Amino acid sequence: MLGNTMYHKKPLLALALLCIAGLSQAGEKEELLKLRNTTTSLIKQLVKQGILTDKMATEMLKQAEIDANQQVAEAKVIAPKEKEVVPADEVRVQYVPDFVKDEIRQQVRADLKNEVVGDVMQKAKKEKWGLPDALPDWVNRFKLSGDLRIREQSTFMASDNTASGNYYDWPTINNNGNPNGAGFNNAGQNALVNTTDGRSQARERFRLGIDANIASGFDAGIRLATGNITNPVSTNQSLGTYGNRYQINIDRAFLKYNAVDDNKFNWLSVMGGRTPNPFFTGGSEVVWDEDLSFEGLAGTVRHNFNDSGLTDSIGGKGATGYATFGIFPLQASTGMSTRDKWLLGGQTGVDWGFDNQDSLKFASAYYDYQNIAAVVDPRLNIAGSTCAGNTAISNQSAPQFMQFGNTLTPICNGANDGSLGLMGLASNYKILNFNALYDIALFSPHHVKLSADYAKNIGFSASDIQNKYRTYYVAGLVSQPSLKSVDTDAWQVRADVGWPKVDVGGHWSVFGLYKYVGSDAVLDAYTDSDFHQGGASNLGGTNVKGWVVGGNYGLMKNVWLTGKWMSGNVITGPQYGVDLMQLDINTHF
Repeated sequence: MLGNTMYHKKPLLALALLCIAGLSQAGEKEELLKLRNTTTSLIKQLVKQGILTDKMATEMLKQAEIDANQQVAEAKVIAPKEKEVVPADEVRVQYVPDFVKDEIRQQVRADLKNEVVGDVMQKAKKEKWGLPDALPDWVNRFKLSGDLRIREQSTFMASDNTASGNYYDWPTINNNGNPNGAGFNNAGQNALVNTTDGRSQARERFRLGIDANIASGFDAGIRLATGNITNPVSTNQSLGTYGNRYQINIDRAFLKYNAVDDNKFNWLSVMGGRTPNPFFTGGSEVVWDEDLSFEGLAGTVRHNFNDSGLTDSIGGKGATGYATFGIFPLQASTGMSTRDKWLLGGQTGVDWGFDNQDSLKFASAYYDYQNIAAVVDPRLNIAGSTCAGNTAISNQSAPQFMQFGNTLTPICNGANDGSLGLMGLASNYKILNFNALYDIALFSPHHVKLSADYAKNIGFSASDIQNKYRTYYVAGLVSQPSLKSVDTDAWQVRADVGWPKVDVGGHWSVFGLYKYVGSDAVLDAYTDSDFHQGGASNLGGTNVKGWVVGGNYGLMKNVWLTGKWMSGNVITGPQYGVDLMQLDINTHF
């Protein structure tokens, strides 16, 4: 078939070229006009019938024009010679009409444009013109992110609160666990919690994160943040410090490795350093404040149940089970002390997605604090003894950070008069924790989220505490901790309605929760720092119950407002209620 086509093309092509040659030889205008339409029709028919391609016609006419121009130039400068014998298979064209030239130009432009554009695009893609990848490779390995929040905070004390003097501000008395300067007398008027006078504050938080991709699956993360360097659960900076610039600290610095299988499933994550919280909380701050960073090593192993047939039998888009383990040093020993404080934690859970876009997350955890309880100085029962002669082990046992609520015991005397000195935790803390979150997508894009959190300190033992500290208390010097009202349970229920994420103009969400946190249910140092916030130290803590309502509204992309009202009261002890209002403008970038 191909041979027959080529056979028919040759005589037709020769005929077309002879017609054009005839135009150049005739030299007569009337002949040009007669043959013009004939030649045009012939060329178009050749192309239309598929005998001659556009490219072949263009090349043929272009070559004919070149040959014709060359012959005309030679005819002007060279004397006529003997008529040259033209080979049978050769056609010479001395003149090409303008209309043929125009068609040739248009065809050449079209072919040239497509070819050139294609070449340019290939080169631009290869050399990455105007693309992010045009930057050096190391630049593309880094990603910057950050957020800035401005807050107005007002504290309102309940009208029936007990007078100031019934509650001690233990963080101030303890001087961050430093025996030099610790004690009731050294704290002065700041030793007592303010229970009667409200206040208003302007506060700010700034955080800047840097994420770096080191190699495939291996990343590094760094975050800078404002805030008090000795407070692990808040990155707020109170305004009104013209005499000092803000402190910027390294809030996070960690390495992380993610392993994936052939199906791109992330089955293993390991991170070490100063890391984000590796445990699922369901949005609750009963055990862990949301601003808390962890120091140590944590790993998570995941299993995809989609291949087991379990999800098919029950229904759903997929379930993932996981187990997280972590070891975290809390306070390194000083001198020759061997009582380093550690946190050992483990959590198992399931993350389940259903066909209707609902999802369920459930987790159970166990947190075991090592060497967290106070070691009382043996000289506590000796009149005139002070913290100045403390042993290294006793000093090490004092918490570096506390909030409010945990049962405490004196470690040593603050002065010769037997006033309170360095304080420590009376109990051990071994916490069972259960979290659940159900996300209802029935009203999508608006969601309804229901969550619950329960914690229990199974490490508390009143009899052990009494036996342990019995010999260190004498009448008239210090008093034994009150253990009758100790509460080791904590729980919270919460509901959220609205957009899952509010950082776009017009998006909104509202929420409400009720919480109950017994005095020794969790370590007060790491629980919510905002709820029931009061005293000179602006700290939250345990031994509190109450509710929170609030909402978010998006002003524009990456800018939104948050309003929150918190009302809390002590569970046991003299009346001490605090209402807290927070109004925030939030941004992230």
